[in-house]
Amino acid sequence: MTLSRRDVSDLLARHGTRPSRALGQNFVVDPNTVRRIARLAEVGPGDHVVEVGAGLGSLTLALRETGAAVTAVEVDTRLLPLLREVVEPVGATVVEADAMTVDWRALLAGQPRWSLVANLPYNVATPLVADLLDTVPEIEAMLVMVQREVGERLAAAPGDEGYGAVSVKVAYWATASVVGRVPATVFLPKPKVESALVRIERRPAPAVDPAVVGPDALFALVRAGFGQRRKMLRRSLAGLVDDTAFVAAGVPPTARAEELDVVAWGRLAACAKR
Repeated sequence: MTLSRRDVSDLLARHGTRPSRALGQNFVVDPNTVRRIARLAEVGPGDHVVEVGAGLGSLTLALRETGAAVTAVEVDTRLLPLLREVVEPVGATVVEADAMTVDWRALLAGQPRWSLVANLPYNVATPLVADLLDTVPEIEAMLVMVQREVGERLAAAPGDEGYGAVSVKVAYWATASVVGRVPATVFLPKPKVESALVRIERRPAPAVDPAVVGPDALFALVRAGFGQRRKMLRRSLAGLVDDTAFVAAGVPPTARAEELDVVAWGRLAACAKR
């Protein structure tokens, strides 16, 4: 059983609270939507799921219905009693923590493989996903619900409108795709934007061999290129990449940042450091 719009409204009224605009809280109030998210997360018995921003627990309930073990993380102390009331009876573990500052290794200790499922507000979605890919290898897959434009950037390929430095970061560590859209009507309160569901699956190894060029050097070059994305790379990377490196990498100096995939960025970074 998950929470309907009436259930959410009654729960909030009974506890005398409301969604926090400062925290970007929009609660999903459609059972079909949370079950769809749980299905797309591809989890079930034997899997361990960490849910960020569990809120009132509607998605937590759907994840528990799959048979997965769920650790529900919530930073809002006002919601913790409500969340515990809803999800602890079905066996979910509730943790009070801020996903941006929590000790992830400690949180995930005891299990080597995790999936993350989350309804992420706009202001934390990109930095959190990037940080988890960089530093938390225990999380092998993610299913995140984010603002549509954010989701398109996370999953963008070269030439796509949303392709940028974060797209290269995601592609370095993982494969990503937009697997669904979520209308504003299934949220309380109703946001002004459409949401996207993005599935991210960690690669067995980074797309660029770290022994050839380390991620710090690679992403420094990527950030420089996208910092002046309208310029040709010859100009945006002046002082960082010379003509010899462009030739060795097989990258035209007249190309622009959004034309290079992660492998091409890797070749360019490797040649630039020689």
